[in-house]
Amino acid sequence: MNRLGLITLVVPGYDEAIDFYVRVLGFELLEDTRITEHKRWVVVRPRGASETGLLLARAASGRQRTSIGEQTGGRVGFFLYTTDFPGEYRRLRAAGVRFEEQPRHEPYGTVAVFTDPYGNRWDLLEPIESR
Repeated sequence: MNRLGLITLVVPGYDEAIDFYVRVLGFELLEDTRITEHKRWVVVRPRGASETGLLLARAASGRQRTSIGEQTGGRVGFFLYTTDFPGEYRRLRAAGVRFEEQPRHEPYGTVAVFTDPYGNRWDLLEPIESR
């Protein structure tokens, strides 16, 4: 059996990324292990999730720094599923998350696009099948 374990997200710094993903989005910090003086293995994922997590990787070169927030070429690249869209939308807005649009209903569910502090675009999504 194969599964998708981690997706790397390049960030400017570990601690500010942990703060956003854990405190604001409500993810859990699964691991924060120092590898070298400047490199850590930092893994977060949504609370209650059992599969894919994000590996928060601090940009270590100029090329990596220019990719921060542009890893998907301006497209929505991350999808945060919820079973309570209205409640999660209100909670995230109250925490200062910037949404690019008002919630909308699509054939696949209720969705609104938001950005993380680095410019990565996310869908907050309640799929039809979770209603």
